[in-house]
Amino acid sequence: MAYVPGVALLAALAVGCSAGSDGSATDADSKPGGPTVTTAPPGKYRTLPAPCRAVPGSTLKDLLPGVAELSRRQQEKALRGSPTVTYDTDRKVGCSWKSDAPDSSRNLSIDFERVVSYDPAVSDDDRARALYVKKENAADLSGRTTPGTAPEKGTPKSSASPEAEEPDSSRSPTSPSASPSSTSGTPGGSGTPGASGSSDEDLRPRVLDKLGDAAFLDDLLTRAGSTAQHRTVSVVFRTSNVIVTVRYGEQPVLVTKVPDSKELQDKAQALARKLAEVISE
Repeated sequence: MAYVPGVALLAALAVGCSAGSDGSATDADSKPGGPTVTTAPPGKYRTLPAPCRAVPGSTLKDLLPGVAELSRRQQEKALRGSPTVTYDTDRKVGCSWKSDAPDSSRNLSIDFERVVSYDPAVSDDDRARALYVKKENAADLSGRTTPGTAPEKGTPKSSASPEAEEPDSSRSPTSPSASPSSTSGTPGGSGTPGASGSSDEDLRPRVLDKLGDAAFLDDLLTRAGSTAQHRTVSVVFRTSNVIVTVRYGEQPVLVTKVPDSKELQDKAQALARKLAEVISE
């Protein structure tokens, strides 16, 4: 019997095992049609702007007319805004302002939400798109054709949670039910003709064009008991994986006065477009 030294035997065994192991691994890796794991791309935005500094002071003075009557120190305090309390400032931030003028009070709030998908198969953008659609559909406003009226189905909305709808394309903006002049008063549709804009302008809750990737506007007029009517215009838009909400409201001092729908809508839209630029910077 030939004698093989122990060291040589161990070396030979090691070489053989190594070769067999490498061959198996190579064969397994080279199998065609193996499963490929792909991860959805992250969202465009990884941070959010500072909300209380996102609106220029000149814009705030225009949106909050009562501020101009305050002293310099009071103006600085009013324009500083109140940050929204959140538990994750990387995901959601906001700020609010309020002013009181002799004839009415105005309130403004903005919210930024950065959407992150924790499903590797779903991108941040897709997740944000789904959340945006949910916001748009949540109020079920398909029955509303005028600002300030409640939806026909479900519970009427409160001013604390304004949403929006797509306009009913089957109705003409100049039809009696959709005429701005018929909706400038109480939620029932009575009021001063023309108080909410020209008769040929559609002021209904609607989808907005050329604002982010998708956007809608809602207009809600409410009255609590015998108090003055309060109108809140909300603009919600999505850009990539960020959803922005602007709420702008007015409550006149006189019970008989109705807040101007057109003015509030125009200013809320203008601010939303400025915020879209701020996010893109």
